Amino acid sequence: MPFLLAACGTAEPAPSARPAMWLVADADTRIYLLGTMHALPRGTSWDQGKVAGAIGAADELVMELTPAELAAAGDEFRKLAPRTAPLAIDARLRGAALANYRALEDDGSDFGGDALDDWAVMVLMGQRAAQRADLSPAAGVENGLTEKFQAAGKPIAGLETARTQLMLFETLDAPTQRALLIRAAEGADDAAAEVAALTAAWRRGDVAALEAMINEDIDAVPAARRAIITDRNRRWSAWAKQRMAAPGTVLMAVGAGHLVGADGVPAMLAADGLTVTRVQ
Repeated sequence: MPFLLAACGTAEPAPSARPAMWLVADADTRIYLLGTMHALPRGTSWDQGKVAGAIGAADELVMELTPAELAAAGDEFRKLAPRTAPLAIDARLRGAALANYRALEDDGSDFGGDALDDWAVMVLMGQRAAQRADLSPAAGVENGLTEKFQAAGKPIAGLETARTQLMLFETLDAPTQRALLIRAAEGADDAAAEVAALTAAWRRGDVAALEAMINEDIDAVPAARRAIITDRNRRWSAWAKQRMAAPGTVLMAVGAGHLVGADGVPAMLAADGLTVTRVQ
């Protein structure tokens, strides 16, 4: 999954970005919906234009995870990732998929995959792909927003906890986990290029390209799409709809894949009769 990536930076200056953003508004409430990338090339400038205005106007920031929950994610991963009994990666992957997995391991430390659940191996492979693409979570949108809102003394809330987020993967049935792992391994040799293309589409605010790439990535495993994308979007849309009952201005920043397409948060809110306008 492109949205669970952590990595190193790049020495080259990164282009500026104009990510897609929507506004849900009524007489006394405004919720800006900003699509984020959790990791970016160092030096990426994304907080200009309408985004700068939304940051300045917002009374509070709402993200997938609060800073404290994000800091807890590593410990939660280590608790949930181990298998009850080891199973060799060679018994899970074959042919090009296994070769690609080994090639990713050769780029850094051993994943220790034999002792881990399929979903956890997939997450580690995604992180290694991000390293290949020269992405850094320190340059990601959430990290930048956190710094700005903390400096301004504005509150930061979260839609999920680190544990509930990881449990989305942990509770997938075994065949779905295996399908995700095999698909990730089969595409691992192209993963860095695909992540770079996804980042470029996000930078342009090209929601059609984002939707096409994300759909191709996850539609092959419908149970995963339902758990990781659609069901969460429903919960977040319900939260936003309820929040519209109170006055104020909120910046809601979540992974860009959750804001595009017919089951994206903006589309769900519009279908519920709210006024949703793309503002960048």
